[in-house]
Amino acid sequence: MATWFITGCSTGFGRALAQQVLAAGHTAVITARNVEAVTDLAEEYPDTAVALALDVTDDQQIATTVETARERLGDIDVLVNNAGYGYRSAVEEGEDEVIRPMFETNYFGAVKLINAVLPSMRARRAGMIINLSSIAGQVSPAGMGYYAATKAALEATSEALMREVRSLGIRVSVVQPGPFRTDFAGRSLYQSQAPIDDYAETAGKIREENNSVDGTQAGDPVKAAQAIMNLAELDKPPLRLPLGQLATDLAQKDLQRQLDYLRKWEHLGRDTDFD
Repeated sequence: MATWFITGCSTGFGRALAQQVLAAGHTAVITARNVEAVTDLAEEYPDTAVALALDVTDDQQIATTVETARERLGDIDVLVNNAGYGYRSAVEEGEDEVIRPMFETNYFGAVKLINAVLPSMRARRAGMIINLSSIAGQVSPAGMGYYAATKAALEATSEALMREVRSLGIRVSVVQPGPFRTDFAGRSLYQSQAPIDDYAETAGKIREENNSVDGTQAGDPVKAAQAIMNLAELDKPPLRLPLGQLATDLAQKDLQRQLDYLRKWEHLGRDTDFD
């Protein structure tokens, strides 16, 4: 059995994963900004669950929470960076007061937690880090450029980290969900407050989608949690794992599109070395 540390467990993926991990007999540190949202899970599994308050933008709270987790349950075997939220906006419509805090949560918060657990994992030559990205981190749709940028940054950092720590026995994977029936398109989503009419047929379309699909998405968070648990058991996990039919199809089409473009236009860039 492993000890998991999961962020953002109040709803959605985080809560579903915490429930599945605990039901499988693992121990887990389940965190949320409002710890009262997860105390019921700790009460259901009093011997294997610890509920702790954690705002991933608070450096001191990260350090304290990780230390408390070790004191209560021992070394962390699996870190899951799940805490985050979305933002829909054309690039020109972007609001700095939303964009910067989103980067602090979605990207910098995850990186700070990674750095908090790595010393122990390095000392033991064991551990796994799973970062929740999005298929938008690979395929950035109109109207989600800033959110996609937080996930693309996390994926790039994860790839470098994977290359840095795999020889130390530490595994790193990125999970790329498509649309799942979570609070992402509801409570956890912000939208620009001053839409520009010229973007109505591009970025504006994703606003219409948000108004119609919330609560009807195809993805099942419980099945996603089971897939993440299966991922954590692999000795050589993939760097990226799309979740859901749509995400998998988009990832495959994007990779093929990139290869087609590379082959079509490589003549423009290949012959730029010194003769």
